[in-house]
Amino acid sequence: MTESVDITNPAAVERLRRKAAVRHVLGRIGVYAIAVFAALVAAFPFIWGFITSFKQDPDFYNVASNPFVWNLPPTTESVRYVFEQTQFLTFARNTLLVGGLVVLITLVVALPAAYSLARLDVRWGGALGIAIFLVYLVPPSLLFISLSKVVADLGLQESKWSLVVIYPTITIPVSVWLLVGFFKGVPRDIEEQAMVDGYSRLAAFVRVGIPLVFPGMIAVVVFAFTLSTSEFIYALAFVSATSEKTLSVGVPTELVRGDVFFWQELQAAAILVAVPIAFVFSLFLDKFVSGFTMGAVKG
Repeated sequence: MTESVDITNPAAVERLRRKAAVRHVLGRIGVYAIAVFAALVAAFPFIWGFITSFKQDPDFYNVASNPFVWNLPPTTESVRYVFEQTQFLTFARNTLLVGGLVVLITLVVALPAAYSLARLDVRWGGALGIAIFLVYLVPPSLLFISLSKVVADLGLQESKWSLVVIYPTITIPVSVWLLVGFFKGVPRDIEEQAMVDGYSRLAAFVRVGIPLVFPGMIAVVVFAFTLSTSEFIYALAFVSATSEKTLSVGVPTELVRGDVFFWQELQAAAILVAVPIAFVFSLFLDKFVSGFTMGAVKG
């Protein structure tokens, strides 16, 4: 029940105002407390990994030591080991090459495909768009044998180029489905006006359509690059040569030998990979979120 207040009584009004102000402050404190707690929970693996990567062996393997602080002075030995005793930089170069090519192939195929489904009036356009997205839901284990045959026929066994062929089969379906929603959100009048001014449909697509779906393209780039750099099953199955491995496979196979885990080095490698990606991701977070939400709604 709401409290009745005599508005002619200044003291009662002031008391009610103070109660409302207190409730507002307590509510804001509660929201910020929950946000800080959630942030700490989400960041805990990174914090623990960062601390672990700079621990000395006597500190790390001593069960009496606090695992969340440096009981002994921190050391960079694990970081130096990753750079000097493993092929970490080779894995990083392979990852950037594979990720960049996958992103490029995905955009080259997904942009015109999505534009066609969104703009060309065909009766089977909607069903085809759904069918393309459903391809993404097929478990990788069902496609493994057929993709192995494709890789063998192309002569790409034990090569990072096999991943460049395989990963677009995963990224393109989702990217097409996402970009269709964006192209549907662009008014046809804009492109029609461009064609009235003398542009061909292809020129209108390149000069008008693509710039207007830039947030969707950012979402596609982030999605395709993240998937191609973190995928493990295909990378493990198709590439075993050290010089051809990506980070997702190279780091665990080099730093996990039998039942021996190089925990500090594993955490150092994970932090070296995760922090730059998280930083770049944060720069485009607003466009990434708007890309997925707007694409899903419009689609």
